[in-house]
Amino acid sequence: MLVHLDPGVIIWTALTFGLLLLVLAKTAWKPILKALDTREDSIRQSIERAEEAKHEAERLLAENRKGIAEAEGRAQELIREAREMAEKVRAEAMSKAQADANRLLDRARSEIEQDKQQALEQLHGVVAELAVDAAGKILKESIDMARQRKLVEGFLDTMEKN
Repeated sequence: MLVHLDPGVIIWTALTFGLLLLVLAKTAWKPILKALDTREDSIRQSIERAEEAKHEAERLLAENRKGIAEAEGRAQELIREAREMAEKVRAEAMSKAQADANRLLDRARSEIEQDKQQALEQLHGVVAELAVDAAGKILKESIDMARQRKLVEGFLDTMEKN
């Protein structure tokens, strides 16, 4: 027979195994279980901290995305405001330039009208003198210069009214 069972060896093996279990239970079992519990708590805390860090990272990422979106919106708003301001400045410059041009045009017209009036007055004076001289030569009368001028100016005034 290949396997031979001896009851004495079995009893002594069982008794030795039981004593070993009792010694291990009294001396090593509690420290081993305590070390395993400590290790389990450490692993659980590490997992919880990792999950908290993950949630915090996700929260920060969401805040960053929100901040970026707000910054982009603000940038678009600033660009729109800058364009509106540039358009307003351009319109004001155009309006001012148009007003300046109109003012210069009005002043030029006014100066032209004044020059025209002065030229007409000078022309009336010259025409009056020529008319007096011509009338004096034609009539061959001697009328003094002041009276002749008065007559011609009166004639010219009636001509202007007509």
